[in-house]
Amino acid sequence: MNQEQVLKQLRETSAMLEGHFLLSSGRHSDRYFQCALVLSHPRRAQELAQALAVKVQQTCDVVVGPALGAVVLSYEMARALNVRSLFTERAGTKMELRRGFRFEPGERVLVVEDVLTTGGSVREVLEVVRAAGASPVAVASIINRSGDSKPFQAEDLAFTALAEVKAQAWLPEECPLCKSGRLGPAIKPGSRPAVRA
Repeated sequence: MNQEQVLKQLRETSAMLEGHFLLSSGRHSDRYFQCALVLSHPRRAQELAQALAVKVQQTCDVVVGPALGAVVLSYEMARALNVRSLFTERAGTKMELRRGFRFEPGERVLVVEDVLTTGGSVREVLEVVRAAGASPVAVASIINRSGDSKPFQAEDLAFTALAEVKAQAWLPEECPLCKSGRLGPAIKPGSRPAVRA
């Protein structure tokens, strides 16, 4: 599956939105990806995960992603790779494994995310993985909108995405969409509360 085919899936399911949005990072953007809409179609979710699994070169024992956005993707990736699937979730402001999930020491872990913007949630998941004595081997996402093709190079982790998308993001005080006023105030379509950028 090439980049245009991925974007076509997003457009067909209204998972790629254009307007004035408030991101979880606290920044404003002209584009928002609501991958839950494309992942709500089981066949599409399976196809995207299989395509991403083919691109990931590292072997893993378990796939994990942050709730809520990467729960379905983690499951479908694990199914494609024939390994276990877990997800982390927030307890207050802290990311952790709950529901009896656990990593075994030394397990090789693939961390997945639906859309990579700043990488903040993925880095929190990586902390959980390492604190449990497991070994992260790579990071993968459907969409990379970070503008960095190697966002986890400092962590010495390979990164794979199905599509690289340029999307503007501004601090609220620098947002040209706020200044123009033509699109109204930024809206927050996602589930995670925004933090100050």
